Amino acid sequence: MASSSRMESDGDDDAEAEEEEVSPPLLQNFHFSFLIVEHFDDFTLASSWERFISDIEAVCRQWMADGPKNLLKKDAREVSEDLYKVKSELKFSAKNYCMEYYFRNKNEGKVIDWNSTLHDLQLCFGVKEFLVIAPQSASGVVLDAPEASKLLSAVAIALSNCSSLWPAFVPVHVPSRKAYIGIQNMGTVFTRRFEADHIGSQVPVKLMHLEGLYELFVSKFAYSTLDISMHLFKVHFTMKLTYRSLPHDDDVQGDDPNVTESEIDLGGDTHNRTQWDDDCPWSEWYSAEDPIKGFELVAIWSEKVVESSLEMAELENYSPHEAQNWILSPDMSSSLTDSSKGNRIGFASQLCLLLEALNMSFEAQFMEDFVSVENPGSDNLKSSMVIPPPTVIDRVLKELFHDGARFPDVAAAEHKTARAIKGAPLESLFAQFCLHSLWFGNCNIRAIAVIWIEFVREVRWCWEESQPLPLMPTTGAIDLSTCLINQKLHMLAICIERKRQLNEDFQDCIGSQDHSSPQIEEASLDEDSSSIMQTPGENFDGKRDSSPATSDDSQHSENSVSIVSTKSEDAEPTNLKPSDCIRRGSAGVAGPMMLLKSYQSMHAPFTQEAPLMTEDMHEERLHAVEAFGDSFNFSAQLEKEILASDMSAFKAANPDSVFEDFIRWHSPGDWESDDTKETGSSKSPAIEGSKADWPPQGRLSKRMSEHGNLWRKIWNDAPVLPASEQKPVMDPNREGEKILHYLETVRPQQLLEQMVCTAFRASASTLNQTSYGGLKQMATKMDQLYITMTSALRPLQANPLSPGSETIEDIRRLCGVFEHVEKLLAIAASLHRKFLQAPRLSEAIFSDCCSFYFPRMGTSSSGDNAQKEFDKKQPVRAHERPVVSNMFTPPTANQSWRKVLSLGNLLNGHEPILREIIFSKRDKISGNHYAARTPTIYQEVETYRMYTCGTSNDLRVALSVVSCD
Repeated sequence: MASSSRMESDGDDDAEAEEEEVSPPLLQNFHFSFLIVEHFDDFTLASSWERFISDIEAVCRQWMADGPKNLLKKDAREVSEDLYKVKSELKFSAKNYCMEYYFRNKNEGKVIDWNSTLHDLQLCFGVKEFLVIAPQSASGVVLDAPEASKLLSAVAIALSNCSSLWPAFVPVHVPSRKAYIGIQNMGTVFTRRFEADHIGSQVPVKLMHLEGLYELFVSKFAYSTLDISMHLFKVHFTMKLTYRSLPHDDDVQGDDPNVTESEIDLGGDTHNRTQWDDDCPWSEWYSAEDPIKGFELVAIWSEKVVESSLEMAELENYSPHEAQNWILSPDMSSSLTDSSKGNRIGFASQLCLLLEALNMSFEAQFMEDFVSVENPGSDNLKSSMVIPPPTVIDRVLKELFHDGARFPDVAAAEHKTARAIKGAPLESLFAQFCLHSLWFGNCNIRAIAVIWIEFVREVRWCWEESQPLPLMPTTGAIDLSTCLINQKLHMLAICIERKRQLNEDFQDCIGSQDHSSPQIEEASLDEDSSSIMQTPGENFDGKRDSSPATSDDSQHSENSVSIVSTKSEDAEPTNLKPSDCIRRGSAGVAGPMMLLKSYQSMHAPFTQEAPLMTEDMHEERLHAVEAFGDSFNFSAQLEKEILASDMSAFKAANPDSVFEDFIRWHSPGDWESDDTKETGSSKSPAIEGSKADWPPQGRLSKRMSEHGNLWRKIWNDAPVLPASEQKPVMDPNREGEKILHYLETVRPQQLLEQMVCTAFRASASTLNQTSYGGLKQMATKMDQLYITMTSALRPLQANPLSPGSETIEDIRRLCGVFEHVEKLLAIAASLHRKFLQAPRLSEAIFSDCCSFYFPRMGTSSSGDNAQKEFDKKQPVRAHERPVVSNMFTPPTANQSWRKVLSLGNLLNGHEPILREIIFSKRDKISGNHYAARTPTIYQEVETYRMYTCGTSNDLRVALSVVSCD
């Protein structure tokens, strides 16, 4: 046998030698390199299951070699906060499987932390990193029990070969049950096994209470013959209860069961119900959905040791106020991130529609063309654009013109940079018209044309009937920083008031014509004139920069008064008519100044107000000056009527005055004192031209002393008339008709441009009145909004737009920014009202909302990494608990989710919507079970652990048990 064996061996050696001789060098090297590989396994006879184990082992070894840092650099995907996963596809028995490895970047901290966002399996079994292997099917679970066991065994063998301590899980049954089985090698003779299942209905009454759940856990390790209720078992216990407040709308509707659905559908009066934003400034125009639908409160009991079911029964009666920690999270509305047009209701959505109307305004020359039946494009407009019925038009006009007094004066509420936007102030008539237009119909160009035509008709009625324009001041200067239409309406309001005064004066003159006295006392004349005239010393708008040299005016202290040097060519007539010697229209003595040709005090006259001019009138005057070239002479010509009026009034107040006296009073800068006659320092205005220095000496400036000076010519031609007897410088009838002509013939593009600017400014000013407490981030967002609006709307006031202009696209993007700020403002207002007594919570929650929502507003979330729901939580401090508790108002019978409360730990009558409990039992075990003679080292291990999560309708239980294999 030995020889034969040797012979067989020799034969084999000879065959191998022959094979080596004929084998090429490449094949020899291949055989050599193949034979020296360590741990070589021959799979020629291996089963598919063994090859499957090898594939799992190879993938796990690769993941272990890479480690978390390298996996993050490769293809790891973020699942939640500090939890990532990688996956690999495997094949076994014609089936495809997906194995996922979940890991954390940081392994510090507790295994279970209620405050953090944990994966379902981390919460159920208290693991940090783990594997999940599941079939690639529609259900994603293993429906066959033998297959699940075999799959889990393959993973366990592979992990054991890798010396890995990762727990592995396999989903089983159906997805709705969220059932798992799992196993973990603990590195010793002990193995931990996992199992989780779910009861979807008909939960036993005993398991709805803490006492029954405690006994369920104890039954897993106590002898079955023991009476659990009579024995003590030290069990570690921690609990988390989640409460949810009722939505505000449900709370409102539940209070009024008599409101029927038909009343709501037919537009019945349901405003008697309290809405959350009734006191918000935007509630006059629309009712916004409360962005905070409710709150979820989590009450956490820290870990404690329980020894009997009686303790658990007592714990069920505890109030949530006795919990160690409270955590609050708002339930935010889904509309905050939904940018679809159908779901946007607010100023931003209507501003977008107004912008579309601006884009269509280039199609016609007049607003009437959009509603005219002769317009060839009117059929298309009629089919796509709806006009509200006449009753709605009448209501809008009534609110604008007859109920205008109800609008408060909120000029102080406008933002400090609002004036940089060339629109109308919020409290003005045109701004209110623009705000009404936003909500008139669907803010299409036809609806705007209709309401504008009716608006102009109502304005003309006010003019013809001398009725004051509502919401427009009847005095003051024209604010050129506003839009042109607002300037025109302001000027029209002043014209109406002056027209009314002239009519009243005319009627008074007719009634008292037969009884009037030829002699008018000076005092009564001054009193009658003061209502419409102004004194030169007063700071009225529209007055020229020159001012009288009174004792209170130190502006011209360097100008001393001296006697005038008369010249024959400019000599003044000294013979005055008897009627001209009567002083009329005097507003009082102009300080110590004396007339140059008579030893009398100079009197300051009442003068007419300077004529008001709008922006386009200033531009016309500027173009005329540029066309004539000589700016000084033509400016004087344009000011001739005003100058002549002032000169006539001065002559009437100072009968013995000369041209030089008028210059000293009206334009002190054009009067030069004689320096050779001065002694010492300059004389102060208090003694300049006083009686002690009379007669003074001085001369006119060079421009005033030129031959043929226009001012002197006007002086010579000016009659002696007080301001009360002069023809008004501004004809209110003529100017009023001009304004109405402009309003009736304004180009649609020009109207819509001004409407867009005004609507943005008025909408922002309305929102700016919102009370949101000390939320500094919201104030910063409002500041940024005004800056963005000023920049985007500036081209509308610079150059005329053209169809398809880039400016329209910029404003369309501005609408998106406006929408974001409007939504954040609603959040700020809602938080402020809910946390008036806990401002820290409102600030913390709003800060989370800003960081979460603002980058996402107006953008569609893409990719699996996009966080789709707001899940930020804030801890509640002890002094803030009463405020949070008051949000959970006791539910009524209609609002109760169940007639009979099944769970304990009630919060103001609310039972928890979710109750999570962790039971655990810890024992000291030795990892050296088989080495009897070596010293035994004990370590405390969580031998039993049970996680329960349930409501009054369902229950989920996850159990992990450590056993010795």
